[in-house]
Amino acid sequence: MEDSEKGIPGADGVAEVGEDAANSADQTGPNEVFTAEEQEELRTELAKVEEEIQTLSQVLASKEKQVAEIKRKLGITPLNELRQNLSKGWQEVTTSTAYRKTSETLSQAGQKATAAFSSVGTAITRKLEDVRNTPTFKSFEEKVDTLKTKMSPEGSSSELGDVSHPVPNAEPMLEQPEVMTAHDPEPH
Repeated sequence: MEDSEKGIPGADGVAEVGEDAANSADQTGPNEVFTAEEQEELRTELAKVEEEIQTLSQVLASKEKQVAEIKRKLGITPLNELRQNLSKGWQEVTTSTAYRKTSETLSQAGQKATAAFSSVGTAITRKLEDVRNTPTFKSFEEKVDTLKTKMSPEGSSSELGDVSHPVPNAEPMLEQPEVMTAHDPEPH
């Protein structure tokens, strides 16, 4: 009797590439009755396949040891391999179409954001200039200037914060704990 007549997938009874071995085993369920001869053939085939798997595992282990020894002789460490893999991977990423498109998109977005911020900055500057030219702000500016003139012992019209002409015997504001008026005596 041929294997295909027994319900076993593939000509040699082995699941084909891409087939799930569990699914192919389920096709010949426990309800199917085999003759003693067929069961013996299946057991023989099972033993043969298990032996091949064992042999292949041993060969693989041997080859892995051989690779490790060659790498050791060449001075290739796991860290070096990781670096090479990362470098190669990064190179593949940066040359990919998706990366280039994303990079271009982000660059364009950055340029647009820069233009938008510049535009907002210009608008704010214009608005501040408009506010400074309003009568309310000019009145406030005049009051500050008047207050500055009154507080200056010399009546100087120098700009606030101008330290090129310091007031004689003036102490820094941080060191004066209380505000003095024209009627207060000199501090001790």
